[in-house]
Amino acid sequence: MREDLTKINNTRYTLEKIFPDAQDFLPLLGTDYVEFYVGNAKQAAHFYKTALGFQSLAYAGLETGVTDRTSYVVAQGKIRLVFTTPMPGEDNEIFDHIKKHGDGVKVLALWVDDATKAWQETTKRGAESYFSPKSEKDADGEVIKSGIKIYGDTVHIFIERKNYKGTFMPGYEKWESHHNPEPVGLKYIDHMVANVGWNEMNIWEKFYNDTMGFANLITFDDKDISTQFTALMSKVMTNGNGRIKFPINEPAEGKKKSQIEEYLDFYDGPGVQHIAVATDDIVSTVSDMKKRGVEFLYVPGAYYDTVRDRVGEIAEDMAILKEHGILVDRDDEGYLLQIFTKPVTDRPTLFFEIIQRKGAQSFGKGNFKALFESIEAEQERRGTL
Repeated sequence: MREDLTKINNTRYTLEKIFPDAQDFLPLLGTDYVEFYVGNAKQAAHFYKTALGFQSLAYAGLETGVTDRTSYVVAQGKIRLVFTTPMPGEDNEIFDHIKKHGDGVKVLALWVDDATKAWQETTKRGAESYFSPKSEKDADGEVIKSGIKIYGDTVHIFIERKNYKGTFMPGYEKWESHHNPEPVGLKYIDHMVANVGWNEMNIWEKFYNDTMGFANLITFDDKDISTQFTALMSKVMTNGNGRIKFPINEPAEGKKKSQIEEYLDFYDGPGVQHIAVATDDIVSTVSDMKKRGVEFLYVPGAYYDTVRDRVGEIAEDMAILKEHGILVDRDDEGYLLQIFTKPVTDRPTLFFEIIQRKGAQSFGKGNFKALFESIEAEQERRGTL
């Protein structure tokens, strides 16, 4: 089975060959973009360009005929992020979203070949519609969009752009900027993690399985993800070609308030906890991000006293990994390197994971204890542990 999982990223293997009970009735071509609702889109875009190496891509606002919002789109590798701020109006859901959640992810947009079929297949299987299929056109062609609601106030939007040749989509124009710092080496989104409420993990596992044809790739229980004080549980869901992976976390009983409970309190409900972005050289990427002001979780130096016994030989210099706080884990197919930022919002909610896979298809189970002890140290500083 591990051999098949490795092949997922390189071939059009279907889930039926790996998980006989799965049905890949919803082909997804990849992540199209992630949209954040934020208090100031211009400033958010500037931060992601300056600190994380994204480049200006597209803009929508009053100048492009959009009157209810302003959006800036940035890109790096295959990653596109959209930052959207509401304009004054009597009925603007973006205001309500920001008031309730603070800056956070609203849209996980999925690239599909047929947005109408994607909406039909998911809604007939029980998904609640966010909006029905609609066509948007300009001189560069046509984009067809549809949407469904998922956990909390988060949504999936299906994007069909095979007949569109423009920079991003209708309503946007190319964003020209003199400020385009060099990229830091981020290539694509590896996975996106949801935090849901007590006893809701299995509900959303069933949703992704029944409604979208995903399968459970791996499950972590509270024995896998726990420390002396806190615990959580997680199930990783994957689509048919393995390009989309959604771990789903829920709280578990512990002596103190877990990071999931803290998130749910400050975000006021379920939402996207973190986005894992891949790099081919994590040391270079992290070093560059640190120079630009990005803060990462501190990993106790004792972690590195035994890590080589656990993971064996690796190509990287362990002293350099220790200097940067980069974690290492190994599975049957190879190893991975990963590190986690501190929250990138004022509320202790959204953060990023930087990951480099060297064969491994897992999610760093061997690092869970060290990682969550680091998170607990930050919770204690905030007075929320």
